[in-house]
Amino acid sequence: MALTQEMQQDIVQYLLDAEQERREVLKVTENYPELTMEKAYDVQQLLIQRKIEGGTRSIGYKLGLTSKAKQEMMGVYEAIYGELTSDMLALEWEPVNSKDLIHPKAEPEIAFFIGEDLQGTNITGEDVIRATQYVAAAIEVIDSRYLDFKFTLPDVVADNCSSAKFLIGSKMVPVCDVDLPELGVVMTKNSQVVTTGAGAAVLGDPAVSVAWAVNKLGERGLGLRKGDVVLSGAITEAIAFEPGDTIQAQFAHLGSVTLSCV
Repeated sequence: MALTQEMQQDIVQYLLDAEQERREVLKVTENYPELTMEKAYDVQQLLIQRKIEGGTRSIGYKLGLTSKAKQEMMGVYEAIYGELTSDMLALEWEPVNSKDLIHPKAEPEIAFFIGEDLQGTNITGEDVIRATQYVAAAIEVIDSRYLDFKFTLPDVVADNCSSAKFLIGSKMVPVCDVDLPELGVVMTKNSQVVTTGAGAAVLGDPAVSVAWAVNKLGERGLGLRKGDVVLSGAITEAIAFEPGDTIQAQFAHLGSVTLSCV
């Protein structure tokens, strides 16, 4: 049975309630096994629209499953995307409050600042480079609403790809000055190194990852807008954190970005 508009709105309310009440819920496909990837993106779009009606605004996109190794592990062959809203943006000098989250994890990412509209279904990494003004260090906080962080692909897409918070470092670098695939990062937790990586972990090149997102958005008549921020995908595995923890991502050429939790 196909999902009706009413069912989609029920799913949106289910996920919004879980996020607002900071509680884990069973994955959507437990009750709606007919949820397809296409319909999951429809639900995601409805979810974002509800949030915009509540007072936030759309400011860009984020990529998920951009690691080839993770794709193979999960038996999938493409990335996924979610939408960033203004209320997700956190500031380095203001600790993230654990009471606002369920079971958060931090990932180091490269943020792209888009300087011109970009839309289509045949966009390349080179097109993304031409449209990008700056790149910067970023940390994304993911926080699935699902019990034990377990879900199928349609589940996570409907849940806006586990989006929660993100922080961006203060150093903006022209994209032409950076070798994105070779850009290295060291992530520490309470001053101890926990993971390292380089931009090539993101579909071989973070610009290619952003191009994939533009092409996928293009299939739905959407695209990137001038002024958008795009988180190109996790360079390393996600690291769980708790109150009292400090996470720092130190990038070559881009400087650092720090998250603290209370």
